[in-house]
Amino acid sequence: MHTAIILLAAIIIGLIAGFLTFLSGTLIPAAVLAGLTAAGLSIPVLRGLIG
Repeated sequence: MHTAIILLAAIIIGLIAGFLTFLSGTLIPAAVLAGLTAAGLSIPVLRGLIG
């Protein structure tokens, strides 16, 4: 359950970061890369915060 919550929150963070990056006027590949980076970097942070 703990892992599922962390991964779900990381996916949501990545989607938001990618969408906001796309809205700022960058190309789609750059927005996808920003979203994947945000999701990947948020996992250790969320793991430390949640449990």
